[in-house]
Amino acid sequence: MAEKKPRILQNNRDMMWSMIPLVLICLIIAGIASRCEFSPGGPSSGPVPHFDVNASLKYDAGVLGFPVRDPAVPEDWQPNSGSRGVAGSNGGGDVTTVGYITSKGRYLQLSQSEATEEALVPWVAGDLRSPTGVAPVAGDRWVEYAEEGSEPIWVTDFGDVRVLIKGSGTTEEFTELATAVDAAQPLTP
Repeated sequence: MAEKKPRILQNNRDMMWSMIPLVLICLIIAGIASRCEFSPGGPSSGPVPHFDVNASLKYDAGVLGFPVRDPAVPEDWQPNSGSRGVAGSNGGGDVTTVGYITSKGRYLQLSQSEATEEALVPWVAGDLRSPTGVAPVAGDRWVEYAEEGSEPIWVTDFGDVRVLIKGSGTTEEFTELATAVDAAQPLTP
């Protein structure tokens, strides 16, 4: 029977020889699971998920108690998400939200609600913001909420519904969506 090395004679080389098989086993398992990828250029964009924005807004128009609009956005914008929620308790109400990826790869969120502007903005932004300006678009007055380090928000009031746009889009893209919302007629349930 071979004699065991005295503890003093065990060194980093012995530890390295013990670690190599463990690292190889981890790499083999990760390769089999197909969860690892070597990408020297950094991460790449995946496919945009498909979302049927027309069906979602049509459904929401039938179940929510306020007029819902389905704006005609440019054809190269891709709808990718949608949700429904309730904004705040004081002046709050139902909210329907859809999202678009613009032709430049930027995200714009469109929320429509019966909630007041004072309840809707903090619900979407996660904090209380103050208006910083006004953007006149297609005869409507869009109140701007711009804050350093945060995505801008535009809100307008159509009387029985407030419309909010938020996202990483450019001013031109915000204006395009605001114009499309203004031109859209409320959907019939």
